[in-house]
Formats: sequence, structure tokens, C-alpha cells
Amino acid sequence: MLSQLKLVDATLHRTETQTRMPFRFGIAVMTAAPHVFLQCRYEIDGTVVTGIAADGLLPKWFDKSPEKEAAQEIDEMLLVIRRAVGFAREVSAAAAFEFWQQVYQAQVKWAAEEGFPSLLAQFGVSMVERTLLDALARAEHCSLATLLRENRVGLDLAAIHPELAGHTPNEFLPEQPLAKIIARHTVGLSDPLTAADLTSENRIDDGLPQTLEDCIRFYGLYHFKLKVQGDVEGDLERLRSVTQVVTQQCGTNYAFTLDGNEQYRAFPRFVELWDRIQADASLKSFFEKLIFIEQPLYRDVALDPSIANISDWENSPPVIIDESDAELSALAQALELGYAGTSHKNCKGIMKAAAHRCLINHRNAIENTSRYQMSGEDLVNIGPVALLQDLAAQAALGNTSIERNGHHYYRGLSAFPKEFSQSMLQQHGDLYTAMDDGFARVNITGGELDLTSINAAPFGVGVEIPTDAFEKLSL
Repeated sequence: MLSQLKLVDATLHRTETQTRMPFRFGIAVMTAAPHVFLQCRYEIDGTVVTGIAADGLLPKWFDKSPEKEAAQEIDEMLLVIRRAVGFAREVSAAAAFEFWQQVYQAQVKWAAEEGFPSLLAQFGVSMVERTLLDALARAEHCSLATLLRENRVGLDLAAIHPELAGHTPNEFLPEQPLAKIIARHTVGLSDPLTAADLTSENRIDDGLPQTLEDCIRFYGLYHFKLKVQGDVEGDLERLRSVTQVVTQQCGTNYAFTLDGNEQYRAFPRFVELWDRIQADASLKSFFEKLIFIEQPLYRDVALDPSIANISDWENSPPVIIDESDAELSALAQALELGYAGTSHKNCKGIMKAAAHRCLINHRNAIENTSRYQMSGEDLVNIGPVALLQDLAAQAALGNTSIERNGHHYYRGLSAFPKEFSQSMLQQHGDLYTAMDDGFARVNITGGELDLTSINAAPFGVGVEIPTDAFEKLSL
């Protein structure tokens, strides 16, 4: 018998954060962002349990409309959270997946009527979903991995992917969540690569590494995510510079992904970049360690068979979708076009991702291949909630190489009260380590993260997170 959930009440709190260095990706440069905490109290089989979710509100990812100001995008991110909470209040007691379905369907209808992008609208649903899963895991005294694998959420795989009819999550999800993951370090478009790139104006003296070469030495990094910007000549020049640093520091022990961030609007232009890479001896050798290419094409054309039929690209590298994964059917569409898979970020939804992982593993099994893949990606996740829940989900899904950038663009947990650092160091001493001033930072060692304590907690966090000191927003 599946546990039945009913939303009792909810609170939303906001605080402001600033990065230690600019993060340039796509058309955006991030130097600051609000961070919000959503707490929802659910009645679960007669007992009231609180679940929490958190995320940074990053403009120019959910909606990349160049004419919108950052403040407008932040307001819209808050609005989709509020609407999702409003729809959740209307759900009668239901099992987790059914509860999610009702909120999702209501949000889809509302977003279509209001003209909101699907990716943005579902961010609001994902925030509610995360509180739901946190509360359920706490109520059942188990981990997220157990909720998903044992299907205590009532996930109907066929409702998302019809070809999985008759199958259950335990056939495809890992028997145990991953105990460690590889931290795939983001190299932003404006990140300094070597000491020669530092000046008196951009140098940071905060105890953490700043250049790529220093980050590799400090964290023992060996997986990387490289950004491109849609300009073939500029991208080739940047890639040559990154290649030199990575090979000098790592030798042959490295792997990487290439993130297009929707910067190539014309498919032939991206093919030109790839052909130029293959024609360059040093880049061609470096690209033998490529894992995949992520969403090079803008979402409006990435799933258009007349424009982006990857199957017709002779000798193509593996390409996955990211921003295009906004509709439940997007992954199946992408696979038909020749894409190799999709990414997971918690902001895109966890139960949907579990179904996606099941489809990918199913396709690999029936075709006797390892071509199809799910990647773990980052949206500048930082603790004490968002990062932990993201890692818990990645471990449960079996995603081994996970993009991480919050450790690089933020100075640990210094954006939050010091008590948060103390709590994390006590509860998650494997994931965090203390800096000289007592604030906690993510403890990447040998290029990897230890998730032992993450997997032992209900949904990654395992401690109470006080939010009363932050600005309370209306819901």
C-alpha cells in the first residue's frame, strides 16, 4: 500500500548570494543570484512531515530570451514556484507519483495559456516534487534511492515512456546508490586557465584555487565540462588553450564533455566546428577522450527532424539534449533523431529522470549497446540543500560523472550563516571540509566526491535547515 500525501501548508524564503568570480555561460554572465528555500508540510498517512527543497534562481537558463532583464526572469521563476504550490494545494491525498502528475498537468495547462516556456514551468513543479520526496523519505525512514528503486512513489513508467509498459524501476535502477561520483569540473567561458590570465583586477585571494591549472592540482580533477559560445574561430582558440592546460596537468588521465549551451542555431555551423576539430591534430587527439556533446542547438530547433537529424550526421560524436528535455516525450523524440540521451538536473524533475534512466538502460539492453547515456549536470548547485539533494538523485540514478561548478564559483557555504557550515561538517564530514575561517567547502579529493553520508540521509540532507533568518515570501 503506497503512502498517501496531502499538502498542509508551505513557506518560501529567499536570500541573496554573490559568486567569488564571474561565471560566463551561453549568453549570460552570473555574478549574483537569489537562493530560495521551499518547505512544505504534508500529511502522510495521518502524520505531518516537513520536506524541503532549495535552488538558486539563475537567469538565462530556463528562458534564454535575450530581451528579458534578469529581474523579470527571477520574478517568473518565483511565479512558477508559487503556481506549482497552488496546484499542489488542490490535490487530494494521493501517492507521490499521482500527486506529481496532477501538479504537472495543471502546470502544463497554465503555462501554455500564459506563454511560459515548458522548462521554466517545470522548475516550479520540481521544487514541489523535491519537498514531496524529502517528506516521504523522512516518513518512511529510507533514502531517495530506496523510494525510487522499490517504487514506493508509485511511478508508472509507461505513463512517461509507453514502451516501458509492464516494467518496474527495480529492473533498471542501480541496486545500491553510487558511493562516489566523479566531479566533472566546469570550465566557464571566462575562467582563467593559467596564472598568466590573472591580473590585479581579477585575482582572488580567498584560499581557494582560481585558475584551471590550480583547480586541477588542488582538487585532483580529471573530468571536465568545456563551454563553447557559438563562434567557430573563438571556440577553436579557447579549446586549444584548454587542451594545453589539461594535457599538461593530467597527462592522458582525463575525460571531458563539450557543452553547446544552445549557442549554435544552425546545425551546419556546429558540424563545421566538429570538422575543424577533427582537422586539427592536437584537438583531434584531445577529443578522443570526449564523453559526449551537450545541447549544441537552440531548443526551438534541436528536436526538429528537418533541421537536427543526428542520424544523418556521418561519423557523428555522441550528442545529448539538456534544455530541450522539457516535455515528457522529449527524450524519446531525441533518441529517434539519433541523440545519445539526456541530462539530469533536479530542476528538471526527479521522477521523470528516473523514467528516463529506465528507458536509457532498457534501450541499451535490448540493443546490446552502451551508446545511450544519462549525464549528471549542474545548475550552480550549492549547499546546504540543493547540492545534497542533487547528489542523492545522481547517485540513485547511477550517473557516475557529474558536472560540478558550485564549488568553483562560490566560496563554499560562506553565502549562508556559519551554523549551516557547522551542521554540514557534523552531518556530512565526508562531503564537506572546513576552511580556515570555519565555513565549509565541498571536499573534492582525487577528483571525486564521497556520497556515503548523502546516501544515508532520507533525501541527501538529513538535518533541519532553519530558514527564519531569510526573507519570507508570499505563497
